[in-house]
Amino acid sequence: MKIRPAFTFASILAAAVATTLVAALTAPAAFAAAAAPVACTGTAPSGELTAQRIVAANPSRAEPGLYEGPVWIKDALYFSDFTFGPGFPSRIQKLDSSGKVTTLIADSGSNGLAVDAQGNIVAATHKYKNVSRYTMDGKRSDVVNKYNGNVFNSPNDMALAADGTLYFSDPAFQRDAAPGGQDKTRVYRVATDGTVSVVDDTLTNPNGVSLSPAGDVLYVNGMVGEKGVLRAYAIVGGKPQKGRDLVNGLGVPDGMAIDCHGNVYVTEHTDKRIRVFTPQGKHIATIKVDANVTNAAFGGADGKTLFITGAGAVWKIALNVSGLPY
Repeated sequence: MKIRPAFTFASILAAAVATTLVAALTAPAAFAAAAAPVACTGTAPSGELTAQRIVAANPSRAEPGLYEGPVWIKDALYFSDFTFGPGFPSRIQKLDSSGKVTTLIADSGSNGLAVDAQGNIVAATHKYKNVSRYTMDGKRSDVVNKYNGNVFNSPNDMALAADGTLYFSDPAFQRDAAPGGQDKTRVYRVATDGTVSVVDDTLTNPNGVSLSPAGDVLYVNGMVGEKGVLRAYAIVGGKPQKGRDLVNGLGVPDGMAIDCHGNVYVTEHTDKRIRVFTPQGKHIATIKVDANVTNAAFGGADGKTLFITGAGAVWKIALNVSGLPY
């Protein structure tokens, strides 16, 4: 999930790096936007790069699964760690700046993660077939849980606008985690009054969701038939317009990251790489890893380290550009 203030990228980074006290939620999906802007610095990567595996984050259990939903909060990286067993059991792990991994929430049922302006973790929770909010002491509450009277399939990734509008993808990857679901896979918009509407129902298993730093473009990736696409939706008057395919021919697209210049970092799951595209769709860089890849987020003290999650692995690479923390 990504939160984008309407005015600049940097207010998001400030909100994630330092917990900010703000007004309480006024609706289930309405999170207050934070805080003072800082400068966008550095230049985007180019050419071919390789990220390095963080050995301390290698799996501590034998069951196969995935790491997902990295989010940088204050001085640590948080991510979901789920297995492929019945219900896709999941926990939220914390990788601190010293390299130590601990379990924050042992039974989160989560996939994609984010942080709200109050410092809570927001989670796409296949266990509950909804979007949840977790406090740092593990208390859970619902953000949004139904459309047309039915629970969702398996919420996967999210983006939160400055005014509290929530966008999220609802593929069928973990649909069997709990009973019920929707008749299609969709991308949803949740207004600040809690009204749920459909952004797009033409993508098969929509996956990664991000907003541009200015909050004026929504990005979603997914499949159209056998073709992976990155789709862009201009946001006018707070509402996304019809999407256009910005990039075609992606290899099973998954989560995304955004740098402060608006470049889009698209993970390609089985191709074991991230490709970086300008807002115009030009490919400018490739970042390789050594296993299937799921998602990415910027973090570190200066916001210039890209953390990447995948099949039982976390990688990192130092870049010369700051980016969004989830």
